[in-house]
Amino acid sequence: MTFQTIDRPEGRVAYSVDGRADAPLVVLVPGMGDLRSTWRDLAAALTAAGYRVAATDLRGHGDSDTTFSEHGDVATAGDVLALVEHLGGPAVLVGNSMGAGAAAWAAAERPDLVAGLVLTGPFLRDPTLSRAGRAIIRASYTALFARPWGARVWARYYGGTLSKGRHATWHDEHVAALRDAMSDPAHLRQFRLLCRQLTHAPVEARVGQVQAPALAFVGRLDPDFSDPVAEGVWIGEAIGAEVVMVDDVAHYPQHQAPDVVVPATLAFLEGLPRGESGAWVAGARA
Repeated sequence: MTFQTIDRPEGRVAYSVDGRADAPLVVLVPGMGDLRSTWRDLAAALTAAGYRVAATDLRGHGDSDTTFSEHGDVATAGDVLALVEHLGGPAVLVGNSMGAGAAAWAAAERPDLVAGLVLTGPFLRDPTLSRAGRAIIRASYTALFARPWGARVWARYYGGTLSKGRHATWHDEHVAALRDAMSDPAHLRQFRLLCRQLTHAPVEARVGQVQAPALAFVGRLDPDFSDPVAEGVWIGEAIGAEVVMVDDVAHYPQHQAPDVVVPATLAFLEGLPRGESGAWVAGARA
């Protein structure tokens, strides 16, 4: 797939865009260790429905540069907001995992640019761990994702534990692409740096400022949450989201259950307020 880039401090962030230039904009943001192709089913459906769809790679991932020293939710939110301004917002932001956290932070930071949120496997706060526990986990990333085994370890974890339940027909192809990407030493270094820096505390601190309408999908098998149902309840209360619990799905509802995510997302977008020109109206719940 052809891609373009947007200049950011320390490097360029890659994205692909499809659809009419005057159509309402939807920006898709993957999670850590993933590629923008994670959205292939939803992106195709959104484009077919008449939206302008931009899918971005995270900094240090995919076709983005591997020159960044800062990673995480806030850095990613800055990249996303820059992309929305570049393409002409406001936009609906669709994010998975830490990409969901970045989307929520962006909505709090620039409500004028964010007309709605669609979140899958959303991290809007850190898991409940002691400071020592977090330190141990971060230290383990250095060993787990080192060469020469780091790419293999991540691909196995993504394709297995994080994808428990049903799979897309292209699941194996996607996992192979992730492994190939992480086999590049520069990408693997950026991934380790992201793992060490990542915290969702800045997002949790601002969830009360999110005013955009929101839809969230939480997999009932998601291993990143000790109690996925309770996390879904908290997300619904924290940002006023409609929450859909998805059966037989773990951390990636967008490609594990497109039969659930696609129609619900299209219905959500159809219900968002628009101006006379057809553009999104940003900044407040409908």
